[in-house]
Amino acid sequence: MQLDHLNLYVEDVARSREFYLRVLAPFGYRVLRDFGEDAAGLGTLDYAILGLVRAQPGFPSTHLAFAVATHGEVERFHAAALAAGGRDNGAPGPRPHYHPDYYAGFVIDPDGHNLEVVCHAREEP
Repeated sequence: MQLDHLNLYVEDVARSREFYLRVLAPFGYRVLRDFGEDAAGLGTLDYAILGLVRAQPGFPSTHLAFAVATHGEVERFHAAALAAGGRDNGAPGPRPHYHPDYYAGFVIDPDGHNLEVVCHAREEP
């Protein structure tokens, strides 16, 4: 069984739509569903995988991890998230305390959600 979709609650849908488009566009994501100030759905095909849904201030934050195939993609995602206004929460690098081939970077999005991008493949230097 795999994850079908995820709704991420945000304070400002327009701001989050812009942030996630800038961060995820290099990986093929685009807006597939647009409900104005209430919600937006982003995905890579014809199905929205990531929903951005308006919530009230003070909502709890979430940890969201995206898997990629290479260390370079981890670095590109992290750089794109910082350029889009995210805050660094852990530069790209090995995280051997998770497992020997775990390579990840972390960013806090505009709503305080902890975004991770992770590659589980060993890459030779």
